[in-house]
Amino acid sequence: MATRLDLSQSSVHGKVMVAPPRINLRRTASYNDRSAGTISSTSSRLNFNHLLFSPPPSPSLPALVPRRRRSKSDLLFKHRPSRIIRRLLYLSTLLAGFYLCVFAFRHRNVIHIALPYFSDPQYEMVGQDGFPDFPTPIVVHDSKKRSKWTVSIPRNYEFPLSIKEYSSMNALCREVSARARDLHHKMPLSDKILLSYDRPDDYFVDASEAEKTGLLPAISKGQPPRHSGQFSRLSYDTMSDKPVCDRSLTYVLESPDAGLGKAVMNLWTLYALAKEQGRAFFIDDSRWAYGTYTSIFQAPPVPDCRPPPRHQMLPCPAQTRHLVVSSVTMQDVLPALLAKHQRQSHSDLGTRDLFGLAHTGYKALFKLSEDDEVYVDKRIRDLKAKIRSNQGIPVNSPIIGLHIRHGDRHPFEYQYRDTYIPAEVFASYGNSLVEAHYNSTSLEPEKYHAVRIIASDDPMVHEESEFADAHLAQEHIRLATKQVIQDSNNNPQFLHSFKEEAFGWEGGFFAAMFWNFGGKPTHSAADEDTTKAPSEEMLRLRSFVGRAYMMDLAVLSGASDKVVCAVSAMGCRLLAVMMGWERAMDHRGWRNVDGGYGWGGLNLD
Repeated sequence: MATRLDLSQSSVHGKVMVAPPRINLRRTASYNDRSAGTISSTSSRLNFNHLLFSPPPSPSLPALVPRRRRSKSDLLFKHRPSRIIRRLLYLSTLLAGFYLCVFAFRHRNVIHIALPYFSDPQYEMVGQDGFPDFPTPIVVHDSKKRSKWTVSIPRNYEFPLSIKEYSSMNALCREVSARARDLHHKMPLSDKILLSYDRPDDYFVDASEAEKTGLLPAISKGQPPRHSGQFSRLSYDTMSDKPVCDRSLTYVLESPDAGLGKAVMNLWTLYALAKEQGRAFFIDDSRWAYGTYTSIFQAPPVPDCRPPPRHQMLPCPAQTRHLVVSSVTMQDVLPALLAKHQRQSHSDLGTRDLFGLAHTGYKALFKLSEDDEVYVDKRIRDLKAKIRSNQGIPVNSPIIGLHIRHGDRHPFEYQYRDTYIPAEVFASYGNSLVEAHYNSTSLEPEKYHAVRIIASDDPMVHEESEFADAHLAQEHIRLATKQVIQDSNNNPQFLHSFKEEAFGWEGGFFAAMFWNFGGKPTHSAADEDTTKAPSEEMLRLRSFVGRAYMMDLAVLSGASDKVVCAVSAMGCRLLAVMMGWERAMDHRGWRNVDGGYGWGGLNLD
């Protein structure tokens, strides 16, 4: 057994370290990677031992003096530069990732989320620092960084907006409303909620309120707002001493529709809704195709307040304080207004309820111009006098009114949808009403007598054999045929200069004919630009058409005991409203010949 060495501190050789017996203390040759080559040129083996085994560490003695500890700066600057760069890169990546996480958390609301109104490719929401120079709904942030939305209209922008701008505004309002709700992590209001339940949008800020709170630029005293537009019977000078209305509803008469009946029905219905909801009612006729409102009707009732600044009169949403309604926005606004009416009046919003709204507006607004009103009253008296001219008849003869619409309005009934209801159908309905009138008497059918009144947009209808004995509803303004115009201009005793070929109203009222009425002839109806400002002569002639239309309806509703018409025509529905529910529906004084349809009121197609 080998003898143990005493290495205690008492040994005189305390600083000497003795290698263990198993370690070979022979001197090793210095390591050289080139010494591992082939020793002899005749040897075919290549020795790889120098790659597999490293030389053993050389024994060393402990230092007599303790080593000085290196400072951190020495460690930093004596490391290899690549290691320092790598650590700096790791640190930069870590800081950048931390910054991105914090940024994403703070601005998590800008992450795109698929929403119903965002899927429409024709709209794109963009961010900008300033306010747009065109009318559009925008998302704004209050002092607490809460998202709201409003409608921004430049202060001096032209009022009313164009038809194109109004037609796209409601879709934009729905999109921006959905975006504002998404920023609050709420689902957008569905169409059913918006249009059926009269639910206000909690994140909408009215324009006037947005100006007070700084969300929109306030009105500066040095730059007063522009008073554009033309309100019927109102002017800024006469209204300047009145306060600004707290709530209002303005109907813009400008429309791409050439017809007059739809605009009149809109007016009556909106007037009743405005009065019920405490809104002042205004009518803008600055770009109406029929001229001014007072060229056909008397001015509407004047409210006790004046219109607000034009940039505060918004087309959407329906909850705004100062609402502007156009024919192109009616289908978006009317359901919400009717939903509020239903909630306030606790009604079922049935046909009679809608009928009552229109009748309320009719009684307040339907007053023809003074000259036309005088003529209509006299015409009604003359027609009623004819029923008392037949002696020997125990009862008064009935007056049967016939309203026949041709032109570009075709019936609902399938068999006549590409043509018109025949004259004999109207005549047959009229005859049955006459028979029903005399059924309670002993008078023989040969002695039946009735006064028939006819009103039509087609002057050729009166020449039908079925209506040979019918009276025209009014003869104050008549739509002439081409032959009548040519006969009035021709005098064989004189030479006449060349004139453009005259055109008449054969076939009825057509939109293309209306837009060209009084203007220069065009090669086709498609060439006519309906947005082009008409001349004074065109407006004067168009107003004649409107006056004739409204006088026809006034005489038919005022003089007739029974009215026969086709409900596909708006004039037929207007006649029912003018007659009243009791007379038209309860006493069956209003008869429809166009299928089994009833009174439909407004059609929003």
